[in-house]
Amino acid sequence: MTIPSGAPSPSQNHLLAALPPAEFERLLPHLELVPMRLGEVLCEAGDLLKHAFFPTTSIVSLHYVMENGSSSEVAGVGNEGVLGISLFMGGQTTLNRAVVQTAGHAYRLPTRLLMEEFNRSGLMLRLLLRYTQALITQMAQTAACNRHHSVLQQLCRWLLLTLDRMPSSDLVMTQELIAGMLGVRREGVTQAAGTLKDLGVISYRRGHITVLDRKLLTNNVCECYGVVKNEFDRLLNDVRYRQTAEAA
Repeated sequence: MTIPSGAPSPSQNHLLAALPPAEFERLLPHLELVPMRLGEVLCEAGDLLKHAFFPTTSIVSLHYVMENGSSSEVAGVGNEGVLGISLFMGGQTTLNRAVVQTAGHAYRLPTRLLMEEFNRSGLMLRLLLRYTQALITQMAQTAACNRHHSVLQQLCRWLLLTLDRMPSSDLVMTQELIAGMLGVRREGVTQAAGTLKDLGVISYRRGHITVLDRKLLTNNVCECYGVVKNEFDRLLNDVRYRQTAEAA
């Protein structure tokens, strides 16, 4: 595979960056760079995935959809992970809708090749299982946060988790879309965003939110952000292998 000039590198995805050279080189010819467009639905609940997606500059939101059509985010997948854990966990299909939250790019890999690498029982298997545990933590903490914490705290958590996956502090996201992610009324997000703006934490205009002071944002978040971040760091603290090597 030839990476176009200026295109994201596969090593911008932390899981791919952690693979030893031999495992990475086996996958490299089969990794396909694909655009991820804002709002694009990658799969619906119950779909059988044909590819696993390794985001580099995009973020994918996993939603649980209720019978009446309403939905809320249960987790996000960015450059720290992969979309498609059902493939190697044995379930084949997913309970969640996957929709692009932040536009960018990802590398996709055919299901068959992911499973071949997984079944070699090398580092890929261990990385994917550890990532799955971290993702389950994110899902569980999201459920607890949505039940016990204010919309302001939920918004701070969501903003920080999004920032951790992005190279800049400027987010292309409307308050209406954020309300849909959190499963709350838009008025609640408007009020919470207004509070953060008054505190000097963020600025916003239609379709854009810019974080001005991350420290103040951290001061207003609940413990849920720290729980999720610490678990990802604990389980995936060795996933900078190729990024570090390439930087050197």
